[in-house]
Amino acid sequence: MNIDDLQIGFIGAGRLGKALAWYCAGRGLRVAAAASRLSSEAAELAARIPACGIASPQEIANSCGLIFVTTPDEIIRPTAEGLRWRAGSFVVHCSGVTDVSDLDKAQSDGAHIGGFHPLQTFGDPEAAAQSLQGCTVTIEAGQPLDSVLVTLAQRLGCRVNRLPPGARPLYHAAAGYTSQFINALLREASLIWQSWGASEADAVQALIPLVRGTLASIEQVGLAQGMPGPVSRGDVASVAKHVDALAAFNPAMLGLYREMCNRTVYMALEQRRIEATTATQVLALLAENEANEVQPV
Repeated sequence: MNIDDLQIGFIGAGRLGKALAWYCAGRGLRVAAAASRLSSEAAELAARIPACGIASPQEIANSCGLIFVTTPDEIIRPTAEGLRWRAGSFVVHCSGVTDVSDLDKAQSDGAHIGGFHPLQTFGDPEAAAQSLQGCTVTIEAGQPLDSVLVTLAQRLGCRVNRLPPGARPLYHAAAGYTSQFINALLREASLIWQSWGASEADAVQALIPLVRGTLASIEQVGLAQGMPGPVSRGDVASVAKHVDALAAFNPAMLGLYREMCNRTVYMALEQRRIEATTATQVLALLAENEANEVQPV
């Protein structure tokens, strides 16, 4: 099936829906209609795409060949169950954690169902639409929909990740480590920066290039070999200074610091970047502080 022949509809016009619709249209695909509980959201999505109309969810189910259900996760199933689906159409949700079975009503009506999850953040749909190229899209579908979604991903310039049934929650948790958790790590660092009068914005501007440099190293040589910092070079004295400084500044921060250091010790050992004796010293140093650890409030 030629992807260019498919009329594409979006049921749900939030941040992900807008970003994906705009990007698909920018790649020459036929984004034909958008629906949303908020008419203003559907209008905003459609306004950027020539010949894209505002329609009801049922009208989209009736007329479009490929329908993306980009509603909030908790209403994917009610949305699917509330519509009559056309046999042979393709119905896909874009949630990372929701099981494809939430679309079972569409399958029982004769449609082909699947998941198409762009592994990207969607805080700002404008920025997300510009960053979708090159990202990984996780696909879960049977044939013939699988081939359609793979072709779509290739057309969008995205890499394809396969996901077996039942793996979505674990997959989504993995994504969280490198999306929302990096916000928490930067927040910890920014609190330290504020101790000498810097603002959160100052900290972010200073630390983001550091993050980018680390990511570039990881991309080039891998996770363990691209790891910077005192643990990776066996600098026990620097780790001890960090522990003392954090204990004096905010003991509640020690737990996270200790856990991160523990994980990096084993990464460094695996790649023989540090000797076993050095690893033992670092682990012992961190363990000394565990008993006195103050829990964050």
